[in-house]
Amino acid sequence: MSSDHLDSRIAEKSREFLLSIKGEAPSVFNKNFWTGKVMDWCMRNEQFKVQMFRFVDVLPYLNSSSSLTRHIKEYFASDTEDIPSILKWGAKSAGFGGSLTGAILGRTIRANIEKMARSFIIGETTKEAVKSIHKLRKDGFAFTVDILGEATVNETEADAYMQQYLALFDALEAARSSWHPLGGGNDKDWGYASLINVSVKPSALFSQADPKDFEGSVRGILTRLTPIYRRVKELDGFMCIDMESYHHKNITLELYRRLRSDPEFKDYPGLRLALQSYLTDTDQDLTDLLNWARSKGLPISIRLVKGAYWDYETVVARQNGWEIPVYTIKAESDAAFERHTRMILENHDVCSYACGSHNIRSIAAAMEMARQIGVPEDRYEFQVLYGMAEPVRKGLLNVAKRVRLYAPYGNLLPGMAYLVRRLLENTANESFLRQTFVEEAEIEALVENPTLTLEKLESQTPAEKAKAAVNSAVTTFSNEPMADFTKAEVRSSFASAIADARTQLGRTYPLFIGGQEVSTDDTLDSVNPAEPTEVIGTICQAGITEVDQALEAARTARASWAELAGRERAAYLFKAADIARRRIYELCSWQILEVGKQWDQSYADVAEAIDFLEYYGREMIRLSSPRRMGRAPGEDNRLSYQAKGIAAVIAPWNFPLAISCGMSAAAIVAGNPVLYKPAGPASVVGNTLQEIFKEAGLPDGVFNYIPGRGSVIGDYLVEHPDTSLIAFTGSMETGHRILSRASAVGNEQAQIKRVIAELGGKNGIIIDDDADLDEAVGQVIYSAFGFQGQKCSACSRVIVVEPIYERFISRLVEAARSIAIGPAENPAYFMGPVVDAAAYKNNVSYVEIAKQEGKLLLSRDVPDTGYYVPLTIVENVTPEHRIAQEEVFGPVLAVMKVKDFEQALEWANATRFALTGSVFSRSPEHLERARSSFNVGNLYLNRGSTGALVERHPFGGFKMSGVGSKAGGPDYLLQFMDPKLVSENTMRRGFAPIQEDDDWIS
Repeated sequence: MSSDHLDSRIAEKSREFLLSIKGEAPSVFNKNFWTGKVMDWCMRNEQFKVQMFRFVDVLPYLNSSSSLTRHIKEYFASDTEDIPSILKWGAKSAGFGGSLTGAILGRTIRANIEKMARSFIIGETTKEAVKSIHKLRKDGFAFTVDILGEATVNETEADAYMQQYLALFDALEAARSSWHPLGGGNDKDWGYASLINVSVKPSALFSQADPKDFEGSVRGILTRLTPIYRRVKELDGFMCIDMESYHHKNITLELYRRLRSDPEFKDYPGLRLALQSYLTDTDQDLTDLLNWARSKGLPISIRLVKGAYWDYETVVARQNGWEIPVYTIKAESDAAFERHTRMILENHDVCSYACGSHNIRSIAAAMEMARQIGVPEDRYEFQVLYGMAEPVRKGLLNVAKRVRLYAPYGNLLPGMAYLVRRLLENTANESFLRQTFVEEAEIEALVENPTLTLEKLESQTPAEKAKAAVNSAVTTFSNEPMADFTKAEVRSSFASAIADARTQLGRTYPLFIGGQEVSTDDTLDSVNPAEPTEVIGTICQAGITEVDQALEAARTARASWAELAGRERAAYLFKAADIARRRIYELCSWQILEVGKQWDQSYADVAEAIDFLEYYGREMIRLSSPRRMGRAPGEDNRLSYQAKGIAAVIAPWNFPLAISCGMSAAAIVAGNPVLYKPAGPASVVGNTLQEIFKEAGLPDGVFNYIPGRGSVIGDYLVEHPDTSLIAFTGSMETGHRILSRASAVGNEQAQIKRVIAELGGKNGIIIDDDADLDEAVGQVIYSAFGFQGQKCSACSRVIVVEPIYERFISRLVEAARSIAIGPAENPAYFMGPVVDAAAYKNNVSYVEIAKQEGKLLLSRDVPDTGYYVPLTIVENVTPEHRIAQEEVFGPVLAVMKVKDFEQALEWANATRFALTGSVFSRSPEHLERARSSFNVGNLYLNRGSTGALVERHPFGGFKMSGVGSKAGGPDYLLQFMDPKLVSENTMRRGFAPIQEDDDWIS
């Protein structure tokens, strides 16, 4: 059969199907009911849709009448939103104290939303689910049951998820005797299909699943997935492993291969895998899977869907600088679905097929392809979602007979996430159901071959395709992409780089002054914090003599470097960025070994260093053009900037490349030679920065690497009359000392020194009573214990509003109990050792203070070897406690309980610091209150307190958290330069040249 003839048959089958259900509509679109009205409003108004879906998301947390009415008012009473008038009136009424109207409206809205949620699930309990299944089977539908819930945050929850399935199997086994096989089979539906069928989300079975620990994630999930499948086999049942986000895609593929080929199950082919056609990888994944099945002689089964996480995948990819993993045009996904359908059906001897779609064209394509190829009926079936597209499922039952409903059940709290996905699917502009049953699109448009649709789209935009790319090499900035650990080559590159670095341990590193290596007798061993007997490198230590040599080299280089055009200085930074990019895994490996940064943390550090180089280079180009000030005719006033002088850069060990590079690059590109003193525990990483700038070709004396003991050279470097500015990141105490000594003006000093200092924080995260705990718990864990809490932005206080306190704390403690602790070079470990013996001693002392001042909630056991500090969480902490006021710089978290959001803000602000803070809330009013009243330099709403990105999140605080402007922001470079104004009188004998922007009288 030709492709044209097949397409004609598909179109005809689609028309027949559409005509057979003409006049019917899914209940979700029925405007005679509340749900239908809301859906109609959502489809008409994007802003209302956002507000409604966000309200649906928060509803399960609104446990009191006052909380419910307050949120209704906040979401729907605004005059600026295009809210339906009846809802706006009710929302405003809800704000009146004790309003009967508000209370009634609240109960009505809750009841209707919960009813809407229940329309997509078969019950909240196992008993309700089994009862619904019985009814579905009486109506002629098979089922696959999915227990609601995704991505658990701790191992206790993962265990509970597994136990729910095992309990479900007992209930299904007991109910099975009352079911009659569908299609007249003896003990199987349609004569071949298992009566019991379940779908499982793998991310819910192991809270620590992470692609960077690929093997550990697969094993961790299998620990709980295997008993589930074993029970399925005992029941002669069938199980589908659901495909979730792209983040877990390759793990899920491997899970399927492992479980399907397990000797225990090789002879039991009751295992299906869901694949998503909207993923651009699926062509290759499907080909590989079919080839694997054929080579192994193992029958497989695939449930093909288009995918339900489009918005999420697109946003995450764009935020991280990754290639978008999904097709961005709906017709591409539709065409891929038909392509994948054919691939599976052509391999029906080794792979059975489940068509998971509500799109009638896609369904018809599967039917006609199967007919053309001659696929036996027992090798394919059709699946639709419970609560969606009732006319489609009824029509399918008449035409195809073999219809299975994907039937979720469970608590409404996780059910809301599922509901929001379903609502997004129904209201999307390109939704087939919306186009068919709401907009009543022309039949020919609905049944058109998606390949033809794509051709039309491409032909409509030839000008866009032909438009030449704009050369933006030095005019626009974009962040360096984060490491994508879903890619095997990224993981293997880390392992190889660490192995290579290990072959170079123990080398001696000289100073680098004026373009020459300088060795000294005084040396310092830098060690692996996970194994302190292992020397990473021996670093020569500068004394006063070497500092003087470096100052002389900087003086020699100063004039010629400052006179170089800003664009030319920027070119060195761009070259350095290219070098760092080329060496990125090597640079990561040294951080992993020397300071104990985990794989993802080290990559983010190097990426940030690259960002600083790229961003500051572009900023210097921008600032290099003198700016006209004022527009008065007859004069020309130009503001420009010139280098300040020699810069001392005193860097920390916690961001050993990023902050070192950022401060140094800013000084260098602004025209200032640099004396760079790295922190002792990170001096080998500091040497890599020297290597990068050397390879980039910086002139001799512009960058001088002078590691040394602070007690020997610190004050001398700061106080020296030739030092014009000091860029420092570190402790408050050291920062105060630098500020004090730099402020003293000596007789030989030519200018007042400038100090740029970032001094740390006591950062708090507020958990409001309506916070999304699935997000909040994970973000607090990452912010508090990522890199062992050794970030100036780390969360050291979590301030929890009383109504949600117990729920949050129980999940937080179990999440902290679930993370693995060990050496950073092993990606299985989330948390490692602190950086050195001094940090260990300081942290252990604060652990004791925390135990004395608060009530211990958790203290983790840690390895005996290495500088491991017990992960510690204490509660009953109040603002007057030391543990609530002093920077710890380690894995010690103080939990503070407050009565309401206002007290949370008060306590959050009750420290000397003002660096970062975070709020988890779904109250628009509270988020707005935080914007104006949470006094920190970087405030994060509904995300953790760490992870600032250059340009997107300029970083820095105030109060005792530092002095100077924000790193990675548009005014940071100005601190490294002096402004200069030149005012020229352009009037000559009554004549003045006209400039375009002169302020002439018109």
